Amino acid sequence: MKSFFFLLCICLLSFGVNAQQAAKLTETQQDKALEELQAPMYKPLLERYILDELKAVRYDQQKLREDLTKQVTHSQLDAADRAITYTTDTINNVLFIITATASILVVVGWTSLRDIKSKVEDLVKERVGNITQEYEQRLQVLESKLKERSEEILNNHKKITITNEVHSLWMRANLESDMNSKIEIYDEILKRKPEDVEAIAYKADALLELGETGVAIQLCNQALEMDNDYGYAYWQRACAFAMLHQHADAMADIRMALEYAPNLKNELLHEAAFASLHDNASFNELIEHA
Repeated sequence: MKSFFFLLCICLLSFGVNAQQAAKLTETQQDKALEELQAPMYKPLLERYILDELKAVRYDQQKLREDLTKQVTHSQLDAADRAITYTTDTINNVLFIITATASILVVVGWTSLRDIKSKVEDLVKERVGNITQEYEQRLQVLESKLKERSEEILNNHKKITITNEVHSLWMRANLESDMNSKIEIYDEILKRKPEDVEAIAYKADALLELGETGVAIQLCNQALEMDNDYGYAYWQRACAFAMLHQHADAMADIRMALEYAPNLKNELLHEAAFASLHDNASFNELIEHA
């Protein structure tokens, strides 16, 4: 039994020594790997920025919804308080009228309680009816104004939501490199804002990158029908005409684009779609004066 215990101790000591040697060897390999490391072992996630923006948008929407609920609740409570006040004032006025009428009748000399009751009831009914009708009209006006205000708040909330969604889509489009994906994002923007001429023009630009010049020209025409002063739409249509070798139409649109967006002059030589115009005398003259 003692020999068995002695052998067990020797095995445990051997295992501990081997474990220490393995740990030292592992630390040596780690130090060597760190010295040979040439680049960082992580990459920044671009999607993190987008997720933070979406989280902020959801938080703002929730905060706006809470504020809207509080405003509507306060308005309803104010209306109820006013109605109760109107009712209390009416009852007090009726009591004053009854008291005054009874006093007047006693002074005048009416001794018949039945006549007094009849006259008072008629007078009270008439007075209460007039007061009730007046306050009903006031409450209807107040209810109408409250309804209009609520609809206005809801419409503003809807506009803010659409604006936040469109802003997020523009950020996605700027980060996207695939043209088909860009076109899908621009379509989503146009679903929310059908008259967004900027989204239409950028969609035409993506279609030109895919070689669909005919559809791009139609989109540019659509954008110019909405905003005849939008220079970038003229620029994209000029690119399409240049790719189709319709140089006269291309030059006309280039001049219109530079008139409404003079900062595009710096892009004349860098625009790949204008390659067919480099031998055009009007185009070269325009570059010299740019």
